[in-house]
Amino acid sequence: MRADAKENYNHLLTVARDVVTEHGANASLRDIARRAEVSHVTLLRHFPTREALLDALLQKGLEGLTVKAGELELSTSPGNALLYWLRNAVGFVQVYSGVVTMMATALANPGSALHASCDNLRKAGERLLKSAQAEGTARADMEGSDLFALIGALGWIGDQDSFKPRAEYLLDVIANAILIGRSREFH
Repeated sequence: MRADAKENYNHLLTVARDVVTEHGANASLRDIARRAEVSHVTLLRHFPTREALLDALLQKGLEGLTVKAGELELSTSPGNALLYWLRNAVGFVQVYSGVVTMMATALANPGSALHASCDNLRKAGERLLKSAQAEGTARADMEGSDLFALIGALGWIGDQDSFKPRAEYLLDVIANAILIGRSREFH
């Protein structure tokens, strides 16, 4: 990519991050282009679909969570690794309003621009879950897809003004349901 094209790309991502943070995953692509002071066609040249734009926005964070899962596997007990990662994953999906629906849809669609990033995240969580299950600190009847669904559900709860005040408490409830033999609060 030419230097000026790379600069435009990075500028669009910076502006898009701001707009999506303010207005959610369904923010207007035209608003993003306007705020970036480029044409809608320029935006579409870099990001032909909303999913492609969101994938570019989310990719670094999703990759970071995937890498973090690997680091946690090596650095702490499986139960603690799962809990720490779960908290981080929920916090990540709460940053962008509406992203949970897109991630769930992308996971079911291998042709989606977000599919690979979401699938890698699901697999990373599944590895942590399986390690905790092998250690005997996590429910044996859960699957990685269950964990991914719970991240989505908890992210959605944090997205809702009426539920947001209880989001942290509800994360603790879910953590207590997943992890065996833990104390009531895990902050």
